[in-house]
Amino acid sequence: MFAFLLAAHLRHAGVLWEGDGLPLAAALQMMRGSVLYRDIWFDKPPLVAAVYLLWGAKAGVALRVAGALYAWIACLLAYALAARAFPEKGTRREGYLAAGLLGFFLTFDTHSAVLPLAADMLLVVPHLAAVLLALRKQAFWSGVAAGIGFLFNAKAVFVLAACAIFALPGAWPQAPMLLIGFVLPNLAALGWIAGTGALTPYIDQAWRWPARYAASPIVANPVWNGVVRTLNWLGFHAVLAMGAVIFRLRRAGWKTTWKYVAWAAICYAGVVFGWRFFPRYFLLLLPALTIAAARGTAPFAPIRNRVAIAVAVVAMAVPLVRFAPRYVSLRNWNDLALDRDSREASRIALANSPAGGSLYVWGYRPEDYVYTGLRPATRFLDSQAMTGVPADRHLTQSDVVLTAGTQEAREELARSRPDVVIDGLGLYNPALTMDHYPELRPWLAQYREAARTAGSVIYVRRLAPR
Repeated sequence: MFAFLLAAHLRHAGVLWEGDGLPLAAALQMMRGSVLYRDIWFDKPPLVAAVYLLWGAKAGVALRVAGALYAWIACLLAYALAARAFPEKGTRREGYLAAGLLGFFLTFDTHSAVLPLAADMLLVVPHLAAVLLALRKQAFWSGVAAGIGFLFNAKAVFVLAACAIFALPGAWPQAPMLLIGFVLPNLAALGWIAGTGALTPYIDQAWRWPARYAASPIVANPVWNGVVRTLNWLGFHAVLAMGAVIFRLRRAGWKTTWKYVAWAAICYAGVVFGWRFFPRYFLLLLPALTIAAARGTAPFAPIRNRVAIAVAVVAMAVPLVRFAPRYVSLRNWNDLALDRDSREASRIALANSPAGGSLYVWGYRPEDYVYTGLRPATRFLDSQAMTGVPADRHLTQSDVVLTAGTQEAREELARSRPDVVIDGLGLYNPALTMDHYPELRPWLAQYREAARTAGSVIYVRRLAPR
């Protein structure tokens, strides 16, 4: 399984997906001595960036090996859940099925969801560990695992709720220990953040901004969008959906299966939260369906049950046909058009920068800092805090979600003096160009256009007159 995951991840060693860029760029600055939130504007929980320090905040092969190792650990935990931790004693067959199904869908799924070590993916291992420990009635350590997950993704509160259910019977005597375990790692993280003088910016960046973001659906009809995307996801994961239904029907009634149904329902509520339904959000639901499907389909695993095997093969052929070819060729993907453009823009920027120079990137192209290695001229690694428009829509929309602090952020940018500026947004959305903002026009006048790519404009600072 590890060899399979490693081979798949290494096929993408030469690219950075959208979810890779910001935490990797933030981790690079942390290695240079910058403090998260205080010196780096970062709108995600602290461990999303800090985990990249484990392999020196390196891209390329190191990043993909880390991703493969992470997915493999998730498969090991899925094995333990399905094979050893169920009340009605699982089997090794069920464990192998769970590990295999999880490994399959952590590979043959939307690549931008499963390849980057982003917040949603980083919750998978704490999620599985927390439920496993809850099943073993280790309430305190289950809470610790869920609490660590919260430092990757706030949706770990849904994992905590699932753990409370699995701690039954006798959950309520254990509930305080579950809660204490959840709180402790978060208190430790808050203490560290407060000790660095970053507590107020942490609240603004990792809580207030995401709250406004979650309250602003990206489409006009989010309910219908949710129905369509949920059905699409279930279609690609039909073998899991069918296996979970079989598990519900063939096990010993509602008394045995209700916890797994509740687990899936709680996780789906987490997917619905915010009404966006991006493919990566369904990673919260993936563990619940995978374990239920492994338990439900284990009796059909022997090859003699040819009908069941044929149905499973057909169901799994859908994601295989859809996603496997993209491990063969990485060219001409619309998904990677921005990455190719960022590489070209970074090459030009580096050629026009002095040794040890600085860079500012307008838009959401934090990978430019990774590709150039240039020092950020400000604490802002993207322009969301200056425009108030979230990155998930700013290429096509201009509706402002947050106004508080945006002018001050632009004024801070106007006081900086980067050697090179890359505008990775203006060619896509003219309403959000830098010269649209009065605070930035005199600042931008100090720069001249040096080159363009398909999606970026590269500016260099004008030489002072002699």
